[in-house]
Amino acid sequence: MSGPSESTSGAPQPAGERDASSTDGLVISYLTLRKAIGVIGVALPVVLVAGDLIVFGGHGLQPTISDYYGTPMRDVFVGLLFAIGLFLFSYRGFDWRDEVAGKIACAFAVGVALFPTTSALAWVRGVHIALAAALFLTLSVFSLFLFTRTAPTSRPTPQKVKRNRVYRLCGVIILACIAGIAIDAAFLEHSALAELRPIFWLETIALWAFGFSWLTKGQFLLQD
Repeated sequence: MSGPSESTSGAPQPAGERDASSTDGLVISYLTLRKAIGVIGVALPVVLVAGDLIVFGGHGLQPTISDYYGTPMRDVFVGLLFAIGLFLFSYRGFDWRDEVAGKIACAFAVGVALFPTTSALAWVRGVHIALAAALFLTLSVFSLFLFTRTAPTSRPTPQKVKRNRVYRLCGVIILACIAGIAIDAAFLEHSALAELRPIFWLETIALWAFGFSWLTKGQFLLQD
């Protein structure tokens, strides 16, 4: 079964013949799923930092978001990644490419949780870094190439045009953050800048860009 596409009204149009009430329910479900993914993406770093500070007395800002696996917030970190993975696995978008991308992103998100960067094994840390990079790259693909499509028989509404600008901006921000993380890891890891936790902030910005892109896709922002 193919997923919903954005029509001239901006609302997802499930394929096949269904009655109005069934279609309305599917529209609500798709939009809610997209919003849920966006909310978790935006909330993830905030919940980890606030939870560690308020509930457990604080262990200082960690070098990366993944380093919260080594704090009492480990279960929350793993749980939120699994939640993102589950929602992405369940996602149905414009066509089969959205579905495949969702399942690939799900595998990467679950892998990031299962291969912690705090492991004593170098190969586990290496797998974590590779999966995290692949996850962010896949999320940028959603924003840059998948969310921006419109049905060939439809003309994008003014709001859809604005949403596309948001998607592209978010995708570019994610890619810029990936590049910044790579530069920091290669050249600045042992510099004085490391005290400012640049990788944590770059990951946070990338997650917020990911989250806002999905919130926009769920029409929480720029609704038709």
